[in-house]
Formats: sequence, structure tokens, C-alpha cells
Amino acid sequence: MGSNGMPREPWPHCTVIDTGGAFGMGAVGGSIFHFLKGAHHSPRGERLRGATEAVRMNAPRIGGSFAVWCALFSTFDCSMVHLRQKEDPWNSIVAGAASAGLLQMRRGFGPTLRAAAGGAVLLALIEGSSIALHHHLESAQNFPAEESPSSWFGGFFGGGGKKDKLGVDNVLESFDTPSPPVPTFDYK
Repeated sequence: MGSNGMPREPWPHCTVIDTGGAFGMGAVGGSIFHFLKGAHHSPRGERLRGATEAVRMNAPRIGGSFAVWCALFSTFDCSMVHLRQKEDPWNSIVAGAASAGLLQMRRGFGPTLRAAAGGAVLLALIEGSSIALHHHLESAQNFPAEESPSSWFGGFFGGGGKKDKLGVDNVLESFDTPSPPVPTFDYK
């Protein structure tokens, strides 16, 4: 099962889908960042042209970088699920470490270890915050429904509504009485 409770796609499909989504996120995020950066560093009167040129040159590169990282991560994650036969946060943490380490491998052993440790810590923070948010939202749904306050501000200005012995709010008792008949203006 995936993190959203739905069954996971088989290996090649999940990697292709994740890689495409990562390319899109990287391209959109890179476009926004480089548009603002290009507009900032362009001379007055050429800001729009400089911003679009910066997007044209840099957004595909950023999208490609995101796609490569996500393809590696998804491949390692699916491999860990297959090897361990278990879906838990450790798969993502190990996949993050392996992805970051593999991308830094050409720089040497030291940078590879530092990148792998950084990737593991980053994914551990992401997984931990995801678990904490899930538990917080789950516990919020299990609380019994509280009594709703009588005013929009929660009863700060007036102490809430007056209740009778049965617990019925009597502040607007005029709305509980039957209304008089509405006059008609038809000629008979």
C-alpha cells in the first residue's frame, strides 16, 4: 500500500509517473524562481525579456534535475519495498540516502557519504513530519463533537447563550414560536 492508502503501481509504472511529476514540479518551480531572478538582474526596460530568457534557459535544467533525482529515488524505494516485503518509512529513508549518495559518487568517497547522510536526514524529517501530521489529524477526528459556541467569537462577549433546563438555547426564542400568517393581497 502507498502512503495514501491506495495500492502501489508496479515498479516501472510508479517510477515513470513519479519522474514525470517531478519534472513538472521542477519545471514550474524553476520557472517561477528564474523568472523572478531574471527580472531582478535585468536592466530597466528589459525586465520581461530578461525574465523569459532566464526561464527558457534554466527551467528545463531544473526540471531535468528533479526528474533524475526522483527516478533514482523511486527506483530505490520500489527496490526496498520488493526486498523487504514491507511498506514503511525506512524504505524512503534508505532510498533518499542511496539517491543522494549515487548522485554525488563521481566527486569521491567523502562527498558521497555526506550526501547520503544528508539525504537520509532529509527523508527522515519528511517522513517524521508526515507521520506526526497524520497522527494529529487522526486524533482530531476521534474527539467527540464539542458543543458549538453561541456566538461567532466563542462566547467571549456575553458568556454564551442562555440555556434552559433541557439544554435548549433560549437567546432567540422568538424564532421558535409559530409565525403569524402572511397576508395576501389577492382581490376576491
